[in-house]
Amino acid sequence: MKTPLRCGAGCQASSPAREGGDSSFAAESHLGFSALTTLVNLLLVATALCSTVFAQSDRDASIAAILSDLSATNTFPEVAMSPDGKRAAWVAEIIENGKDTGNSAIYVKDLASATAPIRITAGAGAKTAHSERNLAWSPDSKQLAFFSDSEKKKQMQLYIAPAAGGHARKLTSLKGFMTDPQWSPDGTKIAILFAENAPSGGGPLEAEPEETGVIGGEIFNQRLTIVDAAPAVKIDVASGAVKQISPKDMHVYEYDWSPDGKTFAASAAPGPGDNNWWIAQLYTMPVETGKLTSIYKPETQIAMPRWSTDGASIGFIQGLMSDAGFTGGEVYTIAAAGGNAVDRTPSRRSSVSSIQWILPSQMLFTEVAGGSTVISTFDVSSGATERLFKGDENLAAGGNIANFSAARDGKTAAAVRADFHHPPEVWAGAIGDWKQLTQSNAAHKPQWGEAKNIEWSSDGAAVQGWLLYPRDFDASKRYPMVVSIHGGPANWNSQHWPTASFDQALLSSLGYFVFYPNPRGSYGQGETFTRANVKDFGYGDLRDIMAGVDAVLKAAPVDPNRLGVAGWSYGGYMTMWTVTQTNRFKAAVAGAGISDWLSYYGENAIDQWMIPYFGASVYDDPKVYEKSSPITFIKNVKTPTLIVVGERDGECPAPQSYEFWHALNTLGVPNQFVVYPREGHRFRESEHKRDVMERAAKWFEDHLK
Repeated sequence: MKTPLRCGAGCQASSPAREGGDSSFAAESHLGFSALTTLVNLLLVATALCSTVFAQSDRDASIAAILSDLSATNTFPEVAMSPDGKRAAWVAEIIENGKDTGNSAIYVKDLASATAPIRITAGAGAKTAHSERNLAWSPDSKQLAFFSDSEKKKQMQLYIAPAAGGHARKLTSLKGFMTDPQWSPDGTKIAILFAENAPSGGGPLEAEPEETGVIGGEIFNQRLTIVDAAPAVKIDVASGAVKQISPKDMHVYEYDWSPDGKTFAASAAPGPGDNNWWIAQLYTMPVETGKLTSIYKPETQIAMPRWSTDGASIGFIQGLMSDAGFTGGEVYTIAAAGGNAVDRTPSRRSSVSSIQWILPSQMLFTEVAGGSTVISTFDVSSGATERLFKGDENLAAGGNIANFSAARDGKTAAAVRADFHHPPEVWAGAIGDWKQLTQSNAAHKPQWGEAKNIEWSSDGAAVQGWLLYPRDFDASKRYPMVVSIHGGPANWNSQHWPTASFDQALLSSLGYFVFYPNPRGSYGQGETFTRANVKDFGYGDLRDIMAGVDAVLKAAPVDPNRLGVAGWSYGGYMTMWTVTQTNRFKAAVAGAGISDWLSYYGENAIDQWMIPYFGASVYDDPKVYEKSSPITFIKNVKTPTLIVVGERDGECPAPQSYEFWHALNTLGVPNQFVVYPREGHRFRESEHKRDVMERAAKWFEDHLK
């Protein structure tokens, strides 16, 4: 029996031959029409394929253009306000042809002058390109100390230069990794953290060295080292102008000079440094003897030890922090001689990210509050707070976020400001009344839609996130949405200018909503909220995220059948976890994820971070690790997943991604797996950053559109 031919207007279907009629003619006519129909159908298919090819070509060109623009954005990894509040200095990355060259330049601007910023460099001239970083003002605000590799690529040395411009003077001839210069209060010496002969540095975010032969051999501890700021004939360790003073077997993470210049406060732990930050204690150390005395052993993590202006006490931030340098917690103080540490901000509904003493009883600090940054003065004795600034941007001093710096009196500051609608630029002036100093990104305009604050309730707790609307939003249409889960887990999604490094904001330019939730475990809602996922990875935080998705579905025209999910690091883990727990997402991108907490414990370079979260090692309580492992529920996965990772990632090693990929292949789940050579947890090569984003965007386009 033949299927009837369905025709539109103007089409006449042939009818069967009449009984006894010329059946051969009827058959010939039918064959001719069938061939014509086949030809038409083939043409239609070809036209559709051509349209698809052209659409894909247009899409790919659009993705490439947006990534080129993002790659050409100038960034400022560091800013420093002079102690007297009269000059601002900053580091600017040097971008050429849309690529990060690995070089940077230092600029200084006199705030009272209309003159242009001047460049400070250890190189031969203003146009030479070197890596120069880690700014430190002299106490009298007349000189600037910094590191430069102007003599030998990738080998930093310490220099000082007049802030008003002039020749830079070299202070060291050392081999190894160095960071964090700080002048002594009298301006005669500079302290640095120096790991002698270390082949690399920068912490566990960087690529791990290739290891063969005997593993676990030499440890390169970062030691407190004093450099004489006065001219010297010989400037190496043997000359005495450079003196390593902290013990060889201890790794110093952060430190501060006492006001009299006689003692250091420091956070330190036995090496290896990458792994043991999570068990660091607070020490004091006399400059003369270099003997470390522990005055506080914290329950969780500590950061930013800072000596009070009268030398009587030491302040620091304590909290559950999953990554060194991404600081959040509560403010504590302890007497300089030791004793009981006092929590000065208990139950505060925020996460303090940096502190600075401005009076013996008063601090200036930055804090994450909801989705915003707040800058306040804080009276240590009474707890009274005066808010100076609140903005929907991420500002903090020190650690991996060094985009805010205040003068000695806490009234004037410099900041690198950026949000979804304003590219990064340097600002300075009275806090909250800053003036823009740079115009480096004036040509860059937002290529994405409006950003809205989203708040919802989950398990009785308040949760917050950001919703980025599609560019050219039309309220009459329904759009796909990708959920972007941050890493950490102790971190937060803030407003920011998107980058070409695994930032899903690109998708807004292609017609997507992008949802940035801050579930339990994040900063911004207080320490109780940050600790709410302890021994519960994946469960409560996924409930928070899904409740947020439901809140967005009620507030915006999102197509519930076109949802995607993506994340890096802990966000990569949460992506792997999510697709084992729900089939609501039709596509996923897992970057540097964790598929199996049990095997991960023995593979990563930083297992100490896991104890505060899981309560015990994997050898003592394997069940708590197993219950939160995506691999435990792997047979539930149906979501097409793109998996990407760096070859030499020590935080989330590549075998974790291999394990997830192997399971998806075995189960027949659509996937793609890409391992990037030479890369660590934080990708450094411009081509790799771009390739990840191109793949992610195309993955979502193929599966959600």
